[in-house]
Amino acid sequence: MEGIWPEAGTPLSEVLTPMPVIDEARMAANIALAQAHMDGLGRAFRPHIKTHKLPEVALTQLAAGAVGINCQKVTEAEVFADAGIADILITYNILGAARLARLKALQARVPRLAVTADNATTVAGLAATFDAAAPLRVLVECDTGGGRCGVQTPEAARDLAREIADAEGLTFGGLMTYPAPGGAAAVEGFVTKAKALLEEAGLGCPAVSVGGTPDFFAAGEIPSATEHRAGTYVYNDRAMVRAGHASEDDCAMHVLVTCVSRPTANRAVIDAGSKALTSDLLGFPDHGLIPDYPGARITGLSEEHGVVDLSGVEGEGPQVGEQLRIIPNHTCVVTNLFDRMVFHDGGVVTRVLDVKARGTVW
Repeated sequence: MEGIWPEAGTPLSEVLTPMPVIDEARMAANIALAQAHMDGLGRAFRPHIKTHKLPEVALTQLAAGAVGINCQKVTEAEVFADAGIADILITYNILGAARLARLKALQARVPRLAVTADNATTVAGLAATFDAAAPLRVLVECDTGGGRCGVQTPEAARDLAREIADAEGLTFGGLMTYPAPGGAAAVEGFVTKAKALLEEAGLGCPAVSVGGTPDFFAAGEIPSATEHRAGTYVYNDRAMVRAGHASEDDCAMHVLVTCVSRPTANRAVIDAGSKALTSDLLGFPDHGLIPDYPGARITGLSEEHGVVDLSGVEGEGPQVGEQLRIIPNHTCVVTNLFDRMVFHDGGVVTRVLDVKARGTVW
């Protein structure tokens, strides 16, 4: 299997497909632009590693000025702790003896580890695991319109913060939210009220952590926030272009594919199906954008094949054997489908990295 991975200096035209390829210059520009924006706001920036799952890229983000990283699962955090990263926030309710034992072991080697919670059961498990000698920092997750996890009211945030503060093995670290796009006003209203209630209860609010790439450049509309979390910005994808966060030229990830069949004049078949492009539509009617043939639509995926409708393409369209680049709808999911990621500069391979946090779902 080792022979399928290209060496540095290999042209992309010789890379076996399907393969995700990352443009080094575009990625570097995305990292620099995002960090400069947060620096301009005077706000801490905490990249989410879900998009790249690569310690090497996380270290680049930290070198650019990020304060730490955001992970979603304990096993993800373990991978980045192995790389020496000392400030990690895990934004997930951590439940069960096995996960809690791993979390406690992780805390022993991550100087600034924190987690989130949105319910008393999670807090009770954390409190039973940690002690006053080495307390764990816990933020209250708040639902400010995203409709996923999170306490539903500022009063509930205050009450859960009290439970955290009263536990000997825990310290209250502040508030965390993942808002809906366009939800800045709702976030600011929720946080302002919650902070006032916390102050009345004698509790400070050390941090207000907000997140998301789609509203990244509107982060200044939430003045109460102390840090911002974002992941997709590092590569960008079709959904971020649609959201207005990026242009096609800012998309650092492409999935390199080959046209393997032209059964009819209006149909092509590529060698990338659900195992390479994912079936995650994110509201799009098709499965990715082919920049060289903007009228083409990837209308169906089986495991190994992608069917492309060419009825909207002027001219003959892609020929059998032709290599194509696809901007995926959702880059984060593509990353989790591959063992390694190929990086390039100007169409020449620079490095191949193991996706070390791939599949770390616990």
